[in-house]
Amino acid sequence: MTFNDNVRIDNSKVTKRGGARKGGMIAGGGIGIALLLALGSQLLGFDLTPFAPAVQQAIGGGTTSEQADEVLDSCKNGADANTDDECRMNATADSLDRYWSEQVGNYRSPGPVVLFDGQTQSGCGTASSATGPFYCPGDETIYVDVAFFDTLSSEYGASDGSLAQMYVLAHEWGHHISNLIGSLQNVGRETGPASGSVRLELQADCFAGAWVQSASNTTDDEGVPFLKPVTQQQIDDAMSAASAVGDDHIMESAGVGVNPERFTHGTSEQRQRWFMAGYEQGPTACGTFDVSAAKL
Repeated sequence: MTFNDNVRIDNSKVTKRGGARKGGMIAGGGIGIALLLALGSQLLGFDLTPFAPAVQQAIGGGTTSEQADEVLDSCKNGADANTDDECRMNATADSLDRYWSEQVGNYRSPGPVVLFDGQTQSGCGTASSATGPFYCPGDETIYVDVAFFDTLSSEYGASDGSLAQMYVLAHEWGHHISNLIGSLQNVGRETGPASGSVRLELQADCFAGAWVQSASNTTDDEGVPFLKPVTQQQIDDAMSAASAVGDDHIMESAGVGVNPERFTHGTSEQRQRWFMAGYEQGPTACGTFDVSAAKL
């Protein structure tokens, strides 16, 4: 989507954090360690997912000297957001925060989105490029490695359009909404096509679609809409990103057979369909925990 050049950005919604860059494969938007271990479990024939904390620590490895969080003072308006990825995240976060404050009773904002390079510390442990973007309920904060968007395109075949990037942040913001409304508490450690994890991810996709539908009507303090009306090409970009991080697509890309019992995020088709449900019907259509497995 394209921001209106003169919309003002509240740049308190995003911070940038420096840190030492370490090696590691970027797993993709919200895929993270759990899916990597699920794939390994399928290959080895036993469940590796209980080892997620240890793997997370090993990937982080060592002590990282981090800089203080930095506000993106250079991100002033929509024109900045249209030309700079970090400013785009800032403006998107501002729009998302304003949209959801009108949709959820007793809404509270998540912590400022943390953009980091390589690895950083979160309320859920070490965040690294191997985890991909994620929401940490412990500190109610979204973490995004700044290199992720290139990998989403180059490794998983997603579009590199602006709405593909914004979809990723909107999806993670959706996890915050699920936390606020209680859906997150319904998720356990199980995997499978109708698991709580899959329902949670599809709900976040639906919430992302709901925001996209209303984004051109969400305004700054002076009444200027954040975004111009979405185009079909931009919708296609978001659908491309949703498809790229489907369990079946990830498993196929890894060269292993598709095993629905190891699903944690849903198929590419499901992720696209629930995004469109939110886009066409709004957030009230996002009751993924209320439908049968056959309707997921």
